[in-house]
Amino acid sequence: MARWRCNNAAARSRADASPAVDRPSVFEYAGGEPAFLALATAHHQRCLDDPVLNHPFSHPGHPEHVQRLASYWIEVFGGPPRYSQSWGGQSAMLALHCEMNAQSDLGDRFVECFVRAADDAGLPNDAEFRTALRSYMQWAVRDVMSYSGPGSTAPARLAMPRWSWDGLQPGPI
Repeated sequence: MARWRCNNAAARSRADASPAVDRPSVFEYAGGEPAFLALATAHHQRCLDDPVLNHPFSHPGHPEHVQRLASYWIEVFGGPPRYSQSWGGQSAMLALHCEMNAQSDLGDRFVECFVRAADDAGLPNDAEFRTALRSYMQWAVRDVMSYSGPGSTAPARLAMPRWSWDGLQPGPI
């Protein structure tokens, strides 16, 4: 199954020995936690370098912002649930972004920075993998933007989204 080459040797051996139905998670295929930390680092830098995204990203935030971002994406794409366990999950993430009055241009730029950060981070350049990443971020930006308006609040106890090769997966994880 040459199309399921990945950075993680254990996931790669499972993918080579299993039918396509049992392919590795997006998290495993990307290369696990180090890959998503590299992606979060590269994405944050691209946002700082963008003339429009720079403003919201240049303000001092939490000192572990990049690690938290990586932990969030790790959980979404099939890795351990550290974000939910440590920082409150989906509802907490959305609450951070409520009432920002973000313009739609911000979302488009955010997605493009994410896509380019995958290159910067050295993630696999497989078309199906890159489609999964892009489609997730487009969905995520729409979700976050829906809470951006004045008076918006995030519902309590939302389940963390779980994204696979086939898109958003139903039900709690």
